[in-house]
Amino acid sequence: QVQLVESGGGLVQAGGSLRLSCAASRSISEDNQLGWYRQPPGKQREFVAAITSRGSTNYANSVKGRFTISRASGQNTVYLQMDSLKPEDTAVYYCKADVLITGRYSTVGWGQGTQVTVSS
Repeated sequence: QVQLVESGGGLVQAGGSLRLSCAASRSISEDNQLGWYRQPPGKQREFVAAITSRGSTNYANSVKGRFTISRASGQNTVYLQMDSLKPEDTAVYYCKADVLITGRYSTVGWGQGTQVTVSS
């Protein structure tokens, strides 16, 4: 298992921006994927974005064009730049780490979550 620590959450007005960071406690397997999920109040956790160790990215339709996921070169740190924030983006945001094993991703860690609140 890998410990992941998120930071950067907070309160922002609609239309504003926030940048989340997530750092892993140790090196992760070369073939890995780091991602962001969120859990809005009273709802289930949902996928937001992910980036592989080779730089391939994937986004939920609800955040495409507004959020950008990136990772520090050579480091197991992932960022989520969130622009044009909307009240419906309010949620606890979680970081997740997966490793590629025999062609399938297996989760090796979740962060503790960071609160993002967007006021209207």
